[in-house]
Amino acid sequence: MDALDWSCAVETFQMVRPLKIAVHTFHDMRALVVTVRRNGVVGRGEAQGVFYLDETAERMLSEARLLIDRHGAHLTRSALQALMPPCGARNAIDCALWDLEAREAGGLWSLLGMHPETVTTCNTVSMADDPDVAAEEARSMASYPLLKVKLGADRPVERIAAIRRAVPGNRIFVDANTGWRFEQLVDWAPRLNALGVEMIEQPLPRGEDAVLEGYDGPLPLAADESCLHRADLPEVARRYSIVNIKLDKTGGLTEALALAREARALGLDLMVGNFCGTSLAMAPSFVIAQMCRYCDLDGPLALVEDRENAMTFEAGQVPVFQPALWGGG
Repeated sequence: MDALDWSCAVETFQMVRPLKIAVHTFHDMRALVVTVRRNGVVGRGEAQGVFYLDETAERMLSEARLLIDRHGAHLTRSALQALMPPCGARNAIDCALWDLEAREAGGLWSLLGMHPETVTTCNTVSMADDPDVAAEEARSMASYPLLKVKLGADRPVERIAAIRRAVPGNRIFVDANTGWRFEQLVDWAPRLNALGVEMIEQPLPRGEDAVLEGYDGPLPLAADESCLHRADLPEVARRYSIVNIKLDKTGGLTEALALAREARALGLDLMVGNFCGTSLAMAPSFVIAQMCRYCDLDGPLALVEDRENAMTFEAGQVPVFQPALWGGG
């Protein structure tokens, strides 16, 4: 088989507004884009990296180039899993190979044996300093039936109460991004439940959540930072009921699919999330979304500009993306 030809680049996208979470504020989105070519067929993959693991665009670029320089000529997805640990760089390479293989095979969905359907994504409310500001942001997203609200330890119940007044009919779940203590979770969960919150994502820091074993709160808990890939599943299954799968954490769609299958076999519900990428990053995540209870594919909505052949978002409904974007066919 002919050798693969690779290129890698860092691209920057401006955000509509800064996105503030409990532990970080994002002002723009920088992505690693990997392109692979064979016999005139082109595949692409995009990664943002896991910021709390200190993955930067430059670091991912360096890691991708090193791997490709050594093994790129005849690299396969199977070999990639053994040659590189889960990380953002592996995600971009893995998704580029998926895109290439799908186009060579005549289309992604036939390659996967799937019949994709429209999914419903949440839209994300940033952690504004003032609860009333968060409420106004939520009001501007009222056409989205499901809202994800970023919370820290500063007046979370007051914030949700303000948002609930602004959007009384919307479904809401919250994401603490590791910003709470266990005592706060025990105190706040019943009050958030009374306000109609459906779920709490990652209340405690990774490595400090063993205390959740035996905890029987009123709301289901989702593991994000606590579940990077399949190696985390044994502990996660004892502490959480939902797993948030992000391709930058798993190191690509290949591991994400394996994680989804094993998590479901353990009785866990699934969620798919993102690190604020373009439609090129959301497309492979859309594959995982086909299996998920909760979908968070709103990354492109936070950006001033998106890719050509971009995915469409209409009141939270995300139909199957165009083959020209990713996956061919």
